[in-house]
Amino acid sequence: MGGHGFNPQALPRADQDLAALKKARTPLNFRDHCGHLLLPLNKCRRETFFNPGSCGHYRHIYEECQWLSYQQRISAKKVVTKMEAEAAASDED
Repeated sequence: MGGHGFNPQALPRADQDLAALKKARTPLNFRDHCGHLLLPLNKCRRETFFNPGSCGHYRHIYEECQWLSYQQRISAKKVVTKMEAEAAASDED
């Protein structure tokens, strides 16, 4: 019922293989925490001539990684906002 299982492949990673991303000519804006998943996805896309029905597993993992990365950024922003509010409240005292 709803949801899905935990997928360790989809976890965002800060330690990217920058040499591999450069060799694959990945644009700079895609070299984020999920860049390691973009390499096999693009390889599959090229091998299947960008067939939209192919590479669904790779695309799902990449999109899930992007979603998890987004959630991490949102939770980090909430922490920063809370700390700033607390600092502002203590400065008023």
